[in-house]
Amino acid sequence: MKKLKIMITFFILIIIYIYVANITLIPNHIILLENENYNIKKFLGVDTIETIATSNDNENTVTVDVTLLGQKVKTVSIDTIKNAEIVPIGKIIGMKLYTNGVLIVGMSEIENIDKEMINPCQTTDIQEGDTIIKVNDTEIDDIESLKNVVNASKGENILLTLVRDGSLLTSNITPVQTQKEEYKLGLWVKDAATGVGTITYYEKNTGNFAALGHGIVDTDTDQLIDIDSGEIVTSNVLSITKAEVNNPGEIRGTIVNQKTIGQVEKNTQFGIYGKLENLASLNVDTSNAYPVALRNEIQTGDATILCSLDGKNSKEYKIEIEKINMNNHYDNKSMLIKVTDSELIQHTGGIIRGLSGSPILQNGKFIGAVTNVLVSNPEVRLRYFW
Repeated sequence: MKKLKIMITFFILIIIYIYVANITLIPNHIILLENENYNIKKFLGVDTIETIATSNDNENTVTVDVTLLGQKVKTVSIDTIKNAEIVPIGKIIGMKLYTNGVLIVGMSEIENIDKEMINPCQTTDIQEGDTIIKVNDTEIDDIESLKNVVNASKGENILLTLVRDGSLLTSNITPVQTQKEEYKLGLWVKDAATGVGTITYYEKNTGNFAALGHGIVDTDTDQLIDIDSGEIVTSNVLSITKAEVNNPGEIRGTIVNQKTIGQVEKNTQFGIYGKLENLASLNVDTSNAYPVALRNEIQTGDATILCSLDGKNSKEYKIEIEKINMNNHYDNKSMLIKVTDSELIQHTGGIIRGLSGSPILQNGKFIGAVTNVLVSNPEVRLRYFW
């Protein structure tokens, strides 16, 4: 009898696990093209109810409640975007991103004016990855504004307003005097990051661009950078390191003294987005537009990627799509590709850092972008101790 109870309990736990796992896999947000269907997976006891529908000129949004035995367990937002033609670009560009506030990337002890080692953060709940957006009533836009307000405190206790995982919190901290008229918090901070990557496409009707195919993640905190503003600029390719075993390879470029070609508005897990302002500097043929394929039109087999190895000219290279994940709506990985073009393999050894964002084309349609390594490289301003 005892064994039977254990078996029944174990069976119930398995059923609960299966339901929790399947409901968790249903994405919170889905983006579809016109005429593209997506059916939320249903199973015994699970149903869906359409609750809200909104629309504008370019997008329709439907909110769907997922229910379990009549009780709501999840809400899914489904955006349907009008079909559009885009101009694939595939050229190397530079990126400058400026954080919303000042990002904390480390903490350290400070030698005070009496030559004692003190850690001002020790009695606070400040964490690496927090962003300082305000000190007392003063908004913090960059490192210089943080430095000024901390020095102005003259060592008096100050209140930091922080952002952590999208939530606001506050923490008191007392600056330490390190020398005459200089006070510090024992924080390593930075307010900007930059790197090189590939611009994916340009949309003529809106002026929008997309690049990278993945988000810019801070190397110190391993978190997506919350940006306040940013820009993309032209880039000169300096060198190419070919991919080898245990070495992903990379394209190294410079953004010094380059032309601004657009403004960055969003840094997301799917890439960076914004508006192009200086298309002429990219030397792109805007008449070469491609329709965007529906997900069910993508096939395994031959395809091409459009990329630039000299920073100036884009060229198509052969790849093979080995696997497609039709149901992946929650991250930026929906295809497994293999480079088959001998010329590209000779130069790069495969997909290397810097080629992320290269548009993927198949049967005369745009089907996606290459995504690779989620890092920023290097920072515009190295982390600064304050």
